Amino acid sequence: MNKITAEHLSRLACVYVRQSTQDQVQNNLESQRRQYALVERARQLGWERVEVIDDDLGRSGSGTLRPGFERLLGLLCDGGVGAVLSIEASRLARNGRDWHTLLEFCSVVGTLLIDAEGVYDPVQMNDRLLLGMKGTISEMELASFRQRSHEAMKQKAKRGELYMHVPIGYVRTVDDRLEKEPDERVRAAIDLVFRKFAELGSARRVYFWLGEQGIEMPAVTSAGSAERHEWKAPRYHSVLSLLHNPIYAGAYTHGRSKTSVRIEDGRKRAVRTHQRRPEDWAVLIRDHHEGYIDWDVYCANRELMAHNTNGHGSAVRGSIRGGSALLSGLLRCGHCGAKLGVNYPGPTSIRYQCTTHILSRDHACCVMFGGLGADQLVAGQVLRCLQPLGLQAAVQAIEQLQSVDDERLAQKRLALQRARYEVNRAQRQYDAVDPANRLVAGSLEKRWNDALAVQSRLEEEVAELMRQRPDALSDETRQALMALAEDIPRLWEHPDTTPDVRKRIVRTVIKEIVVTSDGDSVRFIVHWQGGDHTELSLKKTPIGAHRYVTSAETIGLITSLARMQPDERIAATINRPGHRTAHGQTWTAARVCSIRKGHSIAAYREGERQERGELTVDEAATALNVTHTPVLRLIHQKELSARQVCRNAPWTIRQADLDEFLAVRTEQGPSTHVAGQLGLDIQ
Repeated sequence: MNKITAEHLSRLACVYVRQSTQDQVQNNLESQRRQYALVERARQLGWERVEVIDDDLGRSGSGTLRPGFERLLGLLCDGGVGAVLSIEASRLARNGRDWHTLLEFCSVVGTLLIDAEGVYDPVQMNDRLLLGMKGTISEMELASFRQRSHEAMKQKAKRGELYMHVPIGYVRTVDDRLEKEPDERVRAAIDLVFRKFAELGSARRVYFWLGEQGIEMPAVTSAGSAERHEWKAPRYHSVLSLLHNPIYAGAYTHGRSKTSVRIEDGRKRAVRTHQRRPEDWAVLIRDHHEGYIDWDVYCANRELMAHNTNGHGSAVRGSIRGGSALLSGLLRCGHCGAKLGVNYPGPTSIRYQCTTHILSRDHACCVMFGGLGADQLVAGQVLRCLQPLGLQAAVQAIEQLQSVDDERLAQKRLALQRARYEVNRAQRQYDAVDPANRLVAGSLEKRWNDALAVQSRLEEEVAELMRQRPDALSDETRQALMALAEDIPRLWEHPDTTPDVRKRIVRTVIKEIVVTSDGDSVRFIVHWQGGDHTELSLKKTPIGAHRYVTSAETIGLITSLARMQPDERIAATINRPGHRTAHGQTWTAARVCSIRKGHSIAAYREGERQERGELTVDEAATALNVTHTPVLRLIHQKELSARQVCRNAPWTIRQADLDEFLAVRTEQGPSTHVAGQLGLDIQ
């Protein structure tokens, strides 16, 4: 007791209270009472001012952030603390860093440490040695507890009996086995997720599909000591976790994640990372229980989801994105190993090129080529492989269209069955209560009404789905499907076949395509999913050449008409017979002018035709003193020579041919011997 001086008593006494977990705070009340009782002991030792620091209740002392301990160190640094009281050293710290920091501060400012065993002065060597041993024992005690518990958990995990929690779709039996959930609606919902993923090939697409169809997914909620299922709108993280969890493949796993420790901002931080390969997991027991899918299907799903992760860069194909490029994500450069990117120079243009030069400007582009020809080349190979399967695909499509219950209707029917059970249950509870007890009867009546409202809503949804259900296929529809099976290319080019569907088909049969540049051609090595390889070659498009080229016939018409008409009249003339530009557009004066300049065709000059001695039909009719109709009749009867560049183009009559016609008609006279008919008198 002689260690406590008047100077110590003139300062503040701090009572530090801590318990490691919230469970201890709620249940281990005797430990709290012992620690708070130190306030009375401090007063018995002579301190009048006593402060309790209990900010760290429910916090571990193994080195995590503790605001109460930080406040204690701050008070020590101010020099206003005469003694720190705790029931034992493990309450103050469970690691050497915090413990020795506290001892150093106490020795500097002259603060005593008091526990249930005695009073210690860190300034004295013997007390400092004893306190150091107590801190080491406290740290080793925690490490021993942790090691024993971890080894016990590992031993239980190796037997496949350690369950931190049981996922949705399974229940834990009394003998530590897993069995499928007896609720048929829960099992059907999980089966639906796996079926739609096999169909859509993307967890994100499955999530959006479930939301669009209004299908709810089960979630575990705690009701007292028991757990029950609550049906909610699907969440993307829940769908992704369900697809990633190997327990649905009938496998027991432990140690799929790894925890590593880092030092950030002077503090320890535990970072949890997931092991991607099953061989890196600590425990893997296949066929441990009944699964929803096979292990091979699970591995295929994991690989597909890994390739859908665009953040993994060139190591994966990436997810199917928008755009018309059929081979997006499948092409890899055979020179540097990088993925080939896709560019769209124009609305209907596609270009594939190596992406290495984008990362390093000093590196030249390894390979670059037009995408339309490459897509057609690979699509032709895919269609040849799928041709024998066309009939089988048509039969499966017929069976799918003829199915009475689709996924939405099946889920709604199961939900309706559950709602009817809840209505009956609420009714039984209401009937069992004394009607005079309105406090209870009113609540049960409201619960019954809510269940009836849910049942009514689901009945309306089921009736609406029944009305929207497609009728049985007619013979014409069946024959049309069978005809499409025999003509896969026509089905491939059908307007209703979207680029997304084509890409999914290609990715189903092709794993990767390695592309190398070979002079004026591009060589493709197609790696099929089955392990076979096919080599293809594509001629490169020459520099400056492209597929939007005006036809030679149209250019010839423009060349001929340019000697007779201005650009506005030329455009109207060639539009009438259906001539179009290379982009499929109608002709205008500006477009005609562009073609003329591109092919060095001179523009029409006023008076040019007259200088060549050429007349139009109207000019010839004026010269003959008749209307243009007789002139056209003479041309069609081949009595008057004329030239027409194309149909609907103006007729061109040479002045010499017109003079010759007049000379012949003057000598012959009238063509008939009708009395009174006069000859054609040309002035």
